[in-house]
Amino acid sequence: MRLALISDIHGNLPALEAVLADIRQRGCDAVVNLGDCLSGPLWPRETAQLLMAENHTTLAGNHERQLLNLPLAQQNESDRFTASQLTATEWNWLAQLPATLQLDDDILLCHGSPHSDIVYLTESIFHGRTVLSTENEIRRRLEGTKSAVIACGHTHIPRSLYLDDILIVNPGSVGLQAYVDDHPPHTIENGSPHARYGIIEKSQHTWKSEHFTIPYRHDLAAEKAQKENRTDWAFALKYGRTPST
Repeated sequence: MRLALISDIHGNLPALEAVLADIRQRGCDAVVNLGDCLSGPLWPRETAQLLMAENHTTLAGNHERQLLNLPLAQQNESDRFTASQLTATEWNWLAQLPATLQLDDDILLCHGSPHSDIVYLTESIFHGRTVLSTENEIRRRLEGTKSAVIACGHTHIPRSLYLDDILIVNPGSVGLQAYVDDHPPHTIENGSPHARYGIIEKSQHTWKSEHFTIPYRHDLAAEKAQKENRTDWAFALKYGRTPST
């Protein structure tokens, strides 16, 4: 089996289109989407429409949960913009997405970690930066979860590692390569604006992974963010860094 992993699109339609075009050239059996599909000042409705047409297996991330459950007044700026763009068709699609999914006997899909859509599985926050978590920290977040492969997103950081014979894969973010979070305060930066995704493949009873970095018209995404008065997103989309660095 050869499976493409995408995550954290955040409404970045041109990045998604470029990633899907690249995936089609690599002979994958299927594509799975690990959530945070729409939220951001870009093209949430159009991104949802493309994802619905593609009909990939898709999870709800923390932003889908927030869109569906938080009152508008309690949503952040990205979620409020997204909510304002969606029609009943997109809302109905969002409401049907699962938070986690055991894809088959080997593969568990989640957004953040198996038990929380907001807990980073393989990263910890140290003095405002993200660092690789210790093996014991990752084991605690797994809480006894057993699967040959655990695919997660949420951090936007591409990563693959083996722990106790489990392959943990984060494909990185399709649509946003840098951001500042305040719960707790920390920064994520991948250092370039290119879209990211991953592929996992089983060969001779062993799972392996690859990561891909895909050019796309990030200038269009940055211009759209600027048009929506989101200078933070515009900078991140243009450079893959946050404005403070």
